[in-house]
Amino acid sequence: MADNELSRKLNRRLQLNEEPTAGPESENGKNVDPDRLLAAPRPQLQRKISSSSSTGSEKGISDSASNELSKKLSRRQDINDGAAGEDFKPRQLAFNPYTEFREFARKQVKEYENIFKQHDVNHDHFICLDELKKMMEKLGAPQTHLALKRMIAEVDEDRDGKLNFREFLLIFRKAAAGELADDSGLSTLANLTEIDVDKTGVIGAKGFFEAKIEKISKGSRFEEEIKAEQEQLKKEANEKKQRRQDFKQKAALFGTGQ
Repeated sequence: MADNELSRKLNRRLQLNEEPTAGPESENGKNVDPDRLLAAPRPQLQRKISSSSSTGSEKGISDSASNELSKKLSRRQDINDGAAGEDFKPRQLAFNPYTEFREFARKQVKEYENIFKQHDVNHDHFICLDELKKMMEKLGAPQTHLALKRMIAEVDEDRDGKLNFREFLLIFRKAAAGELADDSGLSTLANLTEIDVDKTGVIGAKGFFEAKIEKISKGSRFEEEIKAEQEQLKKEANEKKQRRQDFKQKAALFGTGQ
């Protein structure tokens, strides 16, 4: 058994010596084209190249992200420092009047929205200076050009020179909080468009405005009548006091004469 095994090994050795020597050009005992061998990718080298390429790509992405972040931080710093420029406008988030203006009943907000839409003549969701001018004229309280600009500026949070619905609601919030001067245009607007939901319900704007103007006019006349009555009472009290003083003087003279 051992001799047979040794014989097979010797025969195999002889065969290998007779065949071309397996070297770099040999693959599984077969001849290999040297050009093909050179062209064949080397797995280890390919992994290194791939790793290097991936690292470079990741570095480029990282540099790009860093630059973008730097620009955003610089822009935010300019905004905080007030150097963002006049064309900068704050980003507007979704506005829900019912959640932001909880002091108003839903029916009130609806009424204010109807009033806003009626005076938004061009339906662009804003009341511009000219539309505000016509609105105040319809309310019977016309304003000068400068007064109209001051009215807008007082609630114009985004500084675009016109009123959106949120800024329109701010007028009534400020009026309710007593933050408007009594003689200001916004105070007049708020008084003329004040809504009492329990009494007025949903009514036409024209009739509503006319009723408010008449109410204010009546209130003014009533105040004038009260002032006139107070002046009259004061005058009568002064006259009565003067008569008493005259009577005392005459009484004193009469007593002296006796």
